[in-house]
Amino acid sequence: MSRKRFCLLAAAAVTLVVAAYAAAPWAFVPDAKFHASSLSGWHTLGQAQWRVENGEIVGTPKSPGGGWLVLDKSYQDVGFFSSFKCAAGCKTGLLFRAEKTADGMKGVFVSLNEGDLASYNLKLDAEGQETGREKLERAGGTVRYTALNAGRGNGGGGAAGRGRGPAAGGMGRMGGGNSASYGGRAGLAIGLRAEEWNSVQVILDADILRPSLNDAGASGGGNTGIAGGSTGDQSSGFGPIALYAGGTGEVRFKDVSFKDLRIKEEPAEHVSSNFRMQRISDFYYGWSAAAADFNHDGIPDIAAGPFIYLGPDYTKREEFTLGQTFNPSTQYASGMINFAYDYTGDGWPDILMTDSRPIALYVNPRGESRRWNKYMVLPGITTEEVLFRDVDGDGKPEVVFGGNGVIAYAKPDPADPTKPWVVHAVSDKIIVNAHGIGVGDINGDGRMDILTASGWYEQPAKGADQNTWTFHPEYFGRGGAEMCVYDVNGDGLADVVTSIEAHGWGVSWFEQKRDRDGTISFVEHPIMGDLASKSAGGVVFSEPHADTIADIDGDGIPDFVVGKRYWSHEESYADPDPYGPAVLYWYRTVRDKSAPGGARFEPELIHNRSGVGSHFQVVDLNHDGAMDIITSGDRGTFIFWGKPHAAKLTAHK
Repeated sequence: MSRKRFCLLAAAAVTLVVAAYAAAPWAFVPDAKFHASSLSGWHTLGQAQWRVENGEIVGTPKSPGGGWLVLDKSYQDVGFFSSFKCAAGCKTGLLFRAEKTADGMKGVFVSLNEGDLASYNLKLDAEGQETGREKLERAGGTVRYTALNAGRGNGGGGAAGRGRGPAAGGMGRMGGGNSASYGGRAGLAIGLRAEEWNSVQVILDADILRPSLNDAGASGGGNTGIAGGSTGDQSSGFGPIALYAGGTGEVRFKDVSFKDLRIKEEPAEHVSSNFRMQRISDFYYGWSAAAADFNHDGIPDIAAGPFIYLGPDYTKREEFTLGQTFNPSTQYASGMINFAYDYTGDGWPDILMTDSRPIALYVNPRGESRRWNKYMVLPGITTEEVLFRDVDGDGKPEVVFGGNGVIAYAKPDPADPTKPWVVHAVSDKIIVNAHGIGVGDINGDGRMDILTASGWYEQPAKGADQNTWTFHPEYFGRGGAEMCVYDVNGDGLADVVTSIEAHGWGVSWFEQKRDRDGTISFVEHPIMGDLASKSAGGVVFSEPHADTIADIDGDGIPDFVVGKRYWSHEESYADPDPYGPAVLYWYRTVRDKSAPGGARFEPELIHNRSGVGSHFQVVDLNHDGAMDIITSGDRGTFIFWGKPHAAKLTAHK
């Protein structure tokens, strides 16, 4: 795939152009890329010859100790990407924060050699020859810097002692140097490919180095192919990037790109002309919102975090459970997902909300001015996405989730809904993906099926003699958000639209196909890819952690609404492009026989400084015929009031 990207002048060796790249970073948008025919802007150190050949930087060692090609520009926090290929006998690697010392140079070195895919604090003499190295201490996970080097407090205690600052509990949550999970492309084997092109990406921010080899971290999971860790330099190291050529064979580098991570950009605020924005809270209290008439005045209210915001103005709020604001840099809000429904059957809507992962029922006190009674009804939840759908066809919605090693739905005991709910497993014991779950009638038999990223579970007919549901393996991504089921192209078959990876990149729709005997399969049609992909409307953003469908333009066809969960794993580079704009988009579903699969999706930016949490609601709050969108996350809680449309809305970028 190709893409356009601005390349800024970092030195004479970096030319200001807009170029199509064959290989590209998957976790950051670079400021600059090497695109020249000379090594102007670089200098050499040590025993190696360097040249440019067909746009590639070639290093040939003069002795086994080799030498360095050093960039004239210095960085402290930096993102780096390159493809590299080692000939037989080659030794290579990358040096960051290459500072001069009294007897030579020191820096943070990423070794890119078979049997030595690790990171070190490296010392060199004045001739560029190695005098010592020490492997970096393990560090990473969802913190920006290590507790040992924090030098400050714990970032606030949060509600109920939920302090998650670097100095209090930070080390306990570090998963090691290869714990980062960069979203994006998948399918490449982890490991070094001898005498072939490999790709390497490095994020060096504060005092944590996060390297990744051959997109290994791009497909999720903890293994990035190279061990990183803590630099131990109190986040103060500063110096140029250097490429290494040693051993007895040449090394080639291409697609060399870098980004100054010290620079952060907040876009000018934009709200779609098709919506009116109302920010009802400026603070971070939760990741979800739900609407219901909680006080019985005939007007919908909004539950988000620990509060109920009272309609129709939504300027007053009541606390239904104890709450304090969270620090998005170092804390996770406890309210990940909430739903509103009369679970007790007394005519008053209650609230079902995840307390981190377990689900609690908050019973409406029916107008009494007090906090609501709380009952833990589902302790064994492991999925971050939980849905609320009528699965069994009894007219009442159930909770659909993954937990205790199964995919399941649960419902209250009518005799006492405050007791632990009755769980109905639909799968055998499996490894439950924390992301990606859906409900819909895939095969058109009138019964709701349940979807996961790896396939769908077919609900059997009532009275069927089977304990679990029939599983149909299928690829629906690597674990995104809500998996939405509807007929996208108008052929009468249920398709699937979903984000591909909650903490990565991608949105796709999966077209249902049937062969002559009725066997169901799906064909993927990408809507949005990663930074190296072509995407609808040129729109690309990471962390599509929440999505849903609703008829936004009033044409009778569901549209897709999705956004970025900003700082999904706190303020760190544990996820790709964490400082990218906190966007909220809707994609208009356009049935078009000339498009792949018979449909295309047209994006429109709703807002660029709010994003989404783990779940949001689209509902006509004021009954004006236009759909309104309610979101809550670490940027606050918002209502995007849809404007009534006499004619169909036209989606635009």
